[in-house]
Amino acid sequence: MEILLKYFSGFTPQQINQFKQSETLYKDWNSKINVISRKDIDALLEKHVLHSLAIAAVFDFPPGSEIIDIGTGGGFPGIPLAIYFPEVQFHLVDSVGKKIKVVNEVASALDLKNVSTHHGRAEEIKDRKFDFALSRAVAPLNDLWKWSKPLLRKRKILADEGSKPSTSKPGLICLKGGDLSTEIAESGLRPYTWDIGSMFNEPFFYEKYILYIPI
Repeated sequence: MEILLKYFSGFTPQQINQFKQSETLYKDWNSKINVISRKDIDALLEKHVLHSLAIAAVFDFPPGSEIIDIGTGGGFPGIPLAIYFPEVQFHLVDSVGKKIKVVNEVASALDLKNVSTHHGRAEEIKDRKFDFALSRAVAPLNDLWKWSKPLLRKRKILADEGSKPSTSKPGLICLKGGDLSTEIAESGLRPYTWDIGSMFNEPFFYEKYILYIPI
């Protein structure tokens, strides 16, 4: 828990308990269904939870926002962000059934009433619109934009005065790593980019970035 408190303050007792409990839950479930790399599971809070919360260091989602997490895997970044933003609705999507099973079990154990799931592909969703789409390095940027753009609302989001930057337009938010110059050039997109390594000084976050493409 210390790694989270190093960079974030103001957690409620419930949130602290949920983050602590999530570590236990994921270690237990990962021993049954491998959804997180074995070498990473002991560093879950740093490599998965804090990495997910990097988005919260940049974006301040208004209460009532609806967010889709495309290719959520074991629930990242969706589950940590659902704990951080209890008044925001998160819809976690993955095509692998065993991963969605873990997500459902973890969300239920943490009593996250703001989490729903879909077993399938994001492009199959036709009857819902969202304010933001999230993804954590599951596909090239061009594909992620192609999948997420039809799911995004085309409207300005009302944010409180003093909110963090770039929350006024729906868009795609990605967590990616490495040299992204070729991927960005091939996409033809011009994302806003934040260097996570400049926010969190652990070596793990070197060359890890947040990319944001507004609609």
